[in-house]
Amino acid sequence: MLRKDNLKLGLVLGLLAPLLGMLGFYFYKFRRLSFAEFIQYLGIERHLLTAMISFSLLANAIIFTVYINAQKDKTARGIFIITIIYAITALLLKWLY
Repeated sequence: MLRKDNLKLGLVLGLLAPLLGMLGFYFYKFRRLSFAEFIQYLGIERHLLTAMISFSLLANAIIFTVYINAQKDKTARGIFIITIIYAITALLLKWLY
């Protein structure tokens, strides 16, 4: 996977890695709840949604670092673009809710 260097790959990785980070957040903090209960709880406790998004962005930071160190700049650029979109979303959710 590290052999490819293109923007589309970076965008896809940038979208998928935070989803894995969100699952990690669920298993780390809320493993006693079913996933459906967890989603409902996020709807009630909106501040946790921004915390979960912030935590999930660590996954993007990790893969961004890996691709930067491998000198795959186009892929890293795609990951960075999606990370910025997620971060802006987290900030907007925090300010608006």
